[in-house]
Amino acid sequence: QVQLVESGGGLVQAGGSLRLSCAVSGSFFPINAMAWYRQAPGKEREQVAIIRRGGATNYADSVRGRFTISGDNAGNTVYLQMSSLKVEDTAVYYCNVQLITTSGRDDRWGQGTQVTVSS
Repeated sequence: QVQLVESGGGLVQAGGSLRLSCAVSGSFFPINAMAWYRQAPGKEREQVAIIRRGGATNYADSVRGRFTISGDNAGNTVYLQMSSLKVEDTAVYYCNVQLITTSGRDDRWGQGTQVTVSS
């Protein structure tokens, strides 16, 4: 059973920093990409950042230059370093893993971690 365990959320003042972590275990299939999404109250879930197998990354325009996504050498942990946080970054952040299975792409999600940025 694939498990994604997130940590690192919390309350921070605007301009501060937080680092989110997501550890993946239990997968027999290769990981194609790992990503962070967020969902603010009343809004749709949006992709914040993604790191693909091979290391290529991409960011939402709203966080580019402030957030950095990275992975460990084993390829089963993904991090999101968030700096210069803004009130509008407040949301529940979800870790996402794209597995390549015999049936095709299979997305798995973490339970979500709350990030609250105060003014």
